[in-house]
Amino acid sequence: MNEPTDNGSPRDPYAAYAGVRAAGPVRAVPAGPGGQGGYLVTGYAEARQALADPRLSKDTAAFFAGRASPRRLHPAVAHTMLATDPPHHARLRKLVTKAFSTGAVADLRPFIQATTDALLDRWPVGGEADLVADLAAPLPVAVICELLGVPAADRAQVRGWSGELFAAGAPDRVDAASHALAGYLTDLVAARRLRPGNALLDRLIAARDGEDRLDEEELVSLAALLLVAGHETTTNHLGNAVLALLLHPTELARLRAAPDGIATALDELLRFDSPVSTATFRFSTEPVTLGGTEIPAGVPVLVALGAANRDPGRFPSPDLLDLDREAAGHLAFGHGIHRCLGAPLARAEAEIALRAVLTRFPRLRLAVPADQVRWRHTRLVRGPAALPVLT
Repeated sequence: MNEPTDNGSPRDPYAAYAGVRAAGPVRAVPAGPGGQGGYLVTGYAEARQALADPRLSKDTAAFFAGRASPRRLHPAVAHTMLATDPPHHARLRKLVTKAFSTGAVADLRPFIQATTDALLDRWPVGGEADLVADLAAPLPVAVICELLGVPAADRAQVRGWSGELFAAGAPDRVDAASHALAGYLTDLVAARRLRPGNALLDRLIAARDGEDRLDEEELVSLAALLLVAGHETTTNHLGNAVLALLLHPTELARLRAAPDGIATALDELLRFDSPVSTATFRFSTEPVTLGGTEIPAGVPVLVALGAANRDPGRFPSPDLLDLDREAAGHLAFGHGIHRCLGAPLARAEAEIALRAVLTRFPRLRLAVPADQVRWRHTRLVRGPAALPVLT
């Protein structure tokens, strides 16, 4: 089941999304080569309902049980907390929720600021930088690795494996990266068990060893999910947000004149170009009616978050970036019990980074035409692979 794109390119899928939505907010999608057919949700109301409907299961292990597959994803990556239903999901989520609370994120803000400043100190004034490689990617990697307890020397390698997990059309690369990342985390758990510290990973180890609430596979799986999800969304959001602002100079000028408005502008920037194109895998456990369409039991349901955030029935003139818009109901972080628990951290990182970039580089502009910006070749997340800017 493939996400609709603009002439096959991930550069601008929104016209294609609008065309699909015009034919109905929920549409059957035929199976592609070697793929599985199902249903695509592009309407906002229907997407919100689907994300919170317990009849749409996230238990991928149950769905694929007994089905032959050539894939060899490591179980710790294939069966994360995102691929579970209650009560198992609630048990796992409870163990890490406090690490992403408002208070915990506030404690991380000095580290986020210092890391941002250190990265931007390397940017040449009056020269060229790549906003993705030089800020949007390394910043959230450093933050989530600091939170988890991943040594600084290993962070570039971890970032590389994470990026490979989203390589569309390259299953062998994805599978290999899953095993490399899981193997690394298994070794890291063993090392920190011998020499514990105060990082989140140490607390998860204690939960396994002390209270026996996590088995070894759950422990490595939870670490892998936090590591990958903890930076992918922010990396894409920063790239999307800066590009959107550079292409909308009036809105950019407003933020430069009043940078305190950045925090409230984030919702519209997230709505306008969602860093996650489609929600992770769901399937119907019984017949479900969405948007007047009856979905039979046992089929995949793909919720297109980017499409839902551009639904004119919820957001008038959705293709217009309007920082005065009340966009707090966007679905960029999902909805329901699986809503991104790292959203407060992602927002803090984006706010601090955008403020620093806009204030330190008042002449920031694209170094290439907008139609030459390279996008990541992946269906699940959306963001530029590189964003050359002149400082």
